[in-house]
Amino acid sequence: MKKLSIWLFFLIACLFVLPTPANAQEVDEDLHKYKPLKLSLNEDGSKYVRFIMWHQVWATTSNLSAENAKPQLNFSMRRSRFLAFAQISPRFLFLTHIGLNSLSAGNQTSLGNNGDSPQFFLHDAWGELKITDDIYVGAGLHYWKGLTRQSNTSTLNLMTLDQARPFVHWHSLGITDQFARHLGVYFKGAPGKLEYRLAFNNPGRAPLGSGIDYSANFDTTGVAKSNLTYTGVSSRNADGDPMGNLVMEGYVKYNIWDNESTKLPFYPGTYLGKKKILSIGAGFFLHPNGMYDNFLDEHQSVSHLALDAMLELPMDAGSLNAYASFINFNYGDNYISRWGGTGNSLYTQVGYLIKEAKVMPYVSFNSSSFEAADDPITELNAGVNYFVNGHHAKITAEYHLISKDYRESAIMLNSQENLSQFRLQLHIFL
Repeated sequence: MKKLSIWLFFLIACLFVLPTPANAQEVDEDLHKYKPLKLSLNEDGSKYVRFIMWHQVWATTSNLSAENAKPQLNFSMRRSRFLAFAQISPRFLFLTHIGLNSLSAGNQTSLGNNGDSPQFFLHDAWGELKITDDIYVGAGLHYWKGLTRQSNTSTLNLMTLDQARPFVHWHSLGITDQFARHLGVYFKGAPGKLEYRLAFNNPGRAPLGSGIDYSANFDTTGVAKSNLTYTGVSSRNADGDPMGNLVMEGYVKYNIWDNESTKLPFYPGTYLGKKKILSIGAGFFLHPNGMYDNFLDEHQSVSHLALDAMLELPMDAGSLNAYASFINFNYGDNYISRWGGTGNSLYTQVGYLIKEAKVMPYVSFNSSSFEAADDPITELNAGVNYFVNGHHAKITAEYHLISKDYRESAIMLNSQENLSQFRLQLHIFL
């Protein structure tokens, strides 16, 4: 019965993402065309307000690796968002972004406003001033992040179904920020082929899990290997002075071929062959005195460094897309965070767009080796996108596997070393 349910889900997923018959594809492409939802504020349209809305609906199986588990199909609203930004003069822009994440049958409430149910909340709110053609400064709750391109990724046009999990690229998510956004000031620019973004932020004071060390989850004795917690900003030093109130992060890349837009911080996962991209980047994330040693009663600093590269190569029959990153995490000896951990993480993804069929098969792989974990934590995703109308309307089917990550509740509850499932997504944005 379990195998039958799995194959039934896989069959349904294939029916969704397989290209339509040739005669159906001959339907006038103009039916799918539309102008962006944009309100002009002057006659030439140089001043405007742009509105973006999107939904991502998931259907996922339960953990297929759990022994004697009854297969279930679970639906969720992975994202429901509304974003608006206004270019109200050549030198001033502001943006507001609200949304909901991960609403499921397990956390719905009777009337939608009681209990611990996901709600619409503020994701981004910043204003930006142009100083020169190559220097912009902005401030607020923002997404101008450091470390890697993937840390700054857009969820509107990912190549894969979702961000790599564990969230090594969004390593600060819920730890020092509010859902991958910090409060602070940023600088950005794109002189010639070079791009840069640099931010100075305040860390949040209520980290996920109270900033605990997860190394005990990776030890058979259940004993933590570190005395550290990510609570430096909440712990004063021996003189009673506040510490750890500044996070600095930045990312710089060089575009060998086409340049990319820097109006908004969200990097596309793939342009579907509309741009020719080859870029090399480097980034950092620094949090002086961000960690606290509960045994020595003293602070330690966080320092992460990364390198990455992006390729998008248009071809006659489609386009090749590839990305790779290497991150060195340093939280302190043997510390494992909710998403990262002291050690190294390697991520890569590759996909190929078959233009005629409107499909893009892909595979991604993530491997993290942390000091306090005996085995590497790995993630493998293999999937296919079917683009009904580019990224504006697409269906994605994916096989998702995480191995040796004992932080994942689904793994710990079932005493499994692996979490595996099929995932299906309907993605629509305006």
